[in-house]
Amino acid sequence: QVGGAAMSEGPSQPNDHYCWMRPEDIDYPRPVTECHTCPDLGAEMAAALAAASIVFKDNRVYSHKLLHGATTVWDFARKGGSRQTYSVPRSDAAKFYNSTAYWDEYIWGGSWMYLATGNSSYLQFATDAKLAKNAHIYSRPPNYGVFSWDNKLPGAQVLLSRLRLFLSPGYPYEEMLRTYHNQTSTIMCSYLPDFRSFNRTKGGLIQLNHGQPQPLQYVVNAAFLASLFSDYLEAADTPGWYCGPHFYSIEVLRSFARTQMEYILGKNPLKMSYVVGHGKHYPKRVHHRGASIPKKKGVHPGCKGGWTWRDTKKPNPHIIVGAMVAGPDRHDGFKDVRRNRNYTEPTLAGNAGLVAALVALSGEGHGVDKNTMFSAVPPMFPSPPPPPAPWKP
Repeated sequence: QVGGAAMSEGPSQPNDHYCWMRPEDIDYPRPVTECHTCPDLGAEMAAALAAASIVFKDNRVYSHKLLHGATTVWDFARKGGSRQTYSVPRSDAAKFYNSTAYWDEYIWGGSWMYLATGNSSYLQFATDAKLAKNAHIYSRPPNYGVFSWDNKLPGAQVLLSRLRLFLSPGYPYEEMLRTYHNQTSTIMCSYLPDFRSFNRTKGGLIQLNHGQPQPLQYVVNAAFLASLFSDYLEAADTPGWYCGPHFYSIEVLRSFARTQMEYILGKNPLKMSYVVGHGKHYPKRVHHRGASIPKKKGVHPGCKGGWTWRDTKKPNPHIIVGAMVAGPDRHDGFKDVRRNRNYTEPTLAGNAGLVAALVALSGEGHGVDKNTMFSAVPPMFPSPPPPPAPWKP
């Protein structure tokens, strides 16, 4: 981690929370925080690099470089000794992005490493029953089914369901893959209003973080997974899935994803688009330092110099087009106030899900590429022997 916040440096020392400055104007010391036993961070980085190596597989040199990085950081994540999450107590990370465990990242990272390398040892690891138990796949914590920067399990289970639907690896992986697939089906059921696993606002926004602030980053991730899973079912010639005795068509999943994204883009009680620059009515006072401070030649506001811009009621001088803000409260209310980050703060985590969901929904009707994801995976079963030569008397 680069930089610090009030938690570590005192309430009035220059730091990334106390100061309101454009990044290019920062002149105070920014500490670097290292971690040496953080499997959650290592496995997540491995997942990202491994996935990217598949995306860029046509550029062999770059793809190999990515995969080498993934392998290196995966080895770091798996090294023995005293393992603990990156967010050690009383650290900035624990305050702002607390990691609750690393078992879910192990399944997530192992799955992507298998798809990127075809090395079956990664699949054996990701489908290990003890690992699944440690990741609490059989329990129902409050964040069950909520894909986020802290909880990779829903994404990993969708990914492994794809493997089962398209390649059907069989023994010895089938039992755990079937479990992950069943869990994915249950998660998809939980998104539907029939099951009341999560509340909804009167305007229809699902409350995946149970009424807490900043809901949209979780909503876009759920819309992405739902859209993706519906594509997988369609590609496998499966018209839907069961929630208990009830059968639901894939269109129900797509409708869930569409309606949630439409809410975010303006189809809500306030007619407010929560994506900056989209539509006519969107947040104008986004909690973003660079967007809120005007650029004047030769003027470099100091640590406190930007407070004037932080506190003004005027709209931001720069429009941060495409940024999704934190979102409305559980009553569909929204305050376009720069200092209230619970409403107006954009995040990389939120925009990652936003782009993923929009891409998934925009591909509707075009199907999903069944093969490229598995290009590194060797044939699951030996090829049949060639036919015998024609008989000659």
